[in-house]
Amino acid sequence: QVQLVESGGGLVQAGGSLRLSCAASGSIFSIDPMGWYRQAPGKQRELVAAVISGVSPNYADSVKGRFTISRDNAKNTVYLQMDRLKPEDTALYYCVADVRFQRYWGQGTQVTVSS
Repeated sequence: QVQLVESGGGLVQAGGSLRLSCAASGSIFSIDPMGWYRQAPGKQRELVAAVISGVSPNYADSVKGRFTISRDNAKNTVYLQMDRLKPEDTALYYCVADVRFQRYWGQGTQVTVSS
């Protein structure tokens, strides 16, 4: 079994920053890719950012230049640094990780950005 635990969500004002963390634990051999999805009320879930070892990260157009994804392979952890947050970034953010052909999801961490 693989578990993903997110942390770092919260309430911030527009223009502020948050850093999300996701630590994977369990039966892990390799993790590729790791990334973040988000879902706002009434909207479809969307991919925010993803990273594969040895490959440049991918970002949704809406967050390019503001969000940065990184990973610490030794700790099986992925991060999402979110800067210059906007109200439209408000959503439940989910960590995702692919481990041996299976996709695992965290339970989500709420990010709320006030106007």
